[in-house]
Amino acid sequence: MNPDEFNQKVDDTLSAIEDALDTCDAELDWDFAGGILTIECDNGSQVIINRQAPTLQIWVAARAGGFHFDYHADDDCWKQDELELFAMLNKSLSEQSGETINLVTGT
Repeated sequence: MNPDEFNQKVDDTLSAIEDALDTCDAELDWDFAGGILTIECDNGSQVIINRQAPTLQIWVAARAGGFHFDYHADDDCWKQDELELFAMLNKSLSEQSGETINLVTGT
């Protein structure tokens, strides 16, 4: 994947996450600034998502730890080993917020 393709995939993914947050019923606030998407739970805990262009990865920081996701073209999704990005976000946000979070994409 070249840098332009990578940046487009990340932009599309971050946009899909924001769209999913818009339709989510949970008490979450988020801000997208400087290429970093910060999701904040009512208790003040955060999940931070950003691109890492040098490694062609999306990095996520959550209470559960740091995660580095590679794009898998065959599955058209971002994964760390077998862990898919949206599955990880749902799990981490549910644990951190105390609510059931189910971010779904239009894809």
